[in-house]
Amino acid sequence: MNDTPGWASPGSAPSDGQGDAAPRPAGPTEPADGNGAASKWSKDQPPASQWSPPTQAGPSRQTQPAPPGPGWGGPQQGYGRPPAAKPGVIPLRPLGVGEILDGAVSTLRAHWRTVLAITITVSVVTQIADILLQRYVMPTPPDVDPDASPSEVLNQSVESLKVSLTSLGPTMLITLIGTFITTALLTVVISRSVLGRPVSLSDAWSEARPRLLQLLGLTVLLPLMSAAIMSVGFVPGLLVGSEAGLALAVLGGFAAALVVLWLMIQFSLSYPALMLERRGVIASIRRSAKLVRGAWWRIFGILTLTMLLTLLVSMIISIPFTVIALMVDGDGIGGLLTGSTPEFGWPFLIITGIGAVIASSITTPIASGVSVLLYVDQRIRREALDLELGRAAGVPGYGAAPPGDAAPGS
Repeated sequence: MNDTPGWASPGSAPSDGQGDAAPRPAGPTEPADGNGAASKWSKDQPPASQWSPPTQAGPSRQTQPAPPGPGWGGPQQGYGRPPAAKPGVIPLRPLGVGEILDGAVSTLRAHWRTVLAITITVSVVTQIADILLQRYVMPTPPDVDPDASPSEVLNQSVESLKVSLTSLGPTMLITLIGTFITTALLTVVISRSVLGRPVSLSDAWSEARPRLLQLLGLTVLLPLMSAAIMSVGFVPGLLVGSEAGLALAVLGGFAAALVVLWLMIQFSLSYPALMLERRGVIASIRRSAKLVRGAWWRIFGILTLTMLLTLLVSMIISIPFTVIALMVDGDGIGGLLTGSTPEFGWPFLIITGIGAVIASSITTPIASGVSVLLYVDQRIRREALDLELGRAAGVPGYGAAPPGDAAPGS
């Protein structure tokens, strides 16, 4: 451990030079070397299901497993491993999908004042900026004439698409700014909740503020990387301009989308790596790729499930507000009924904005929590981070932190 919110020395992470099959420790009291990193474990370790808790704790000596307690029954040796310590929202052991989702929700419940203060504030500011842009800056999409000829309909559709793309740029920029600020603050909150420690909004801000510039660079770099890859896939076919070029553009775009998906999962843990290990932008990307290696499909499945759940929650919350807004705004509902492009007024924008704020306040902490807890889970599986977390949380039996080390997130 070091004097940063990270839970291990960034330069000495075992996963930087080893595969997924990192040997698990036999107990939580392994001595630390002079640099604060855990000493190497013997390769001859028993299976995980046969490990027992230590009889006594101590930072400078290894203890022997305790004899099995009554009622522990196991299929091989008559006893199994006792429940892992749980100082915060997750148990200190490799996590299942349900435990990761439950930990994200538990963080929202345990620190709801701090979490909602962050998400509501950022959501309100971004929604106000988006509403003002839509009302005063962005052009209104042209109406599509139902009696127009096929060529006129095509031209009107192209113009409508241009207006939509023009409006999408500023909206994405506002969302990008709000996302990186929310991610920075929530990462600190979640890292504290893992240890069962309280955190205030001022604490989260003071810890996240030094990392905002690097996090902004990472938040901008990944979308630009994706856009560049998609351009490489689409542009050659579009330059050809014939039917063969169109087919080439579709095929190239599909291939580019697969590459972007693979890279985004590879780099999905770079945000918590940057915040908790205080790494640079490129170093965080490399760190994420090493942590994800060998677990791509598992992380892809968990992130996809989280995205679907948050999308469902957002729809459940937003749809009633949209219906109410259409009922209140006569121009909006009238435009939909006549088939023309409606011009939404202030009532529609305000009511739908309220729905978006509520939905974002609930879904954003869950999505951020899953990302951070996936990072913690991968480090527990590969680097025995649970030992560092147990010591930092002061859990009995995990030993004391070496002198001079600061607790994670403090």
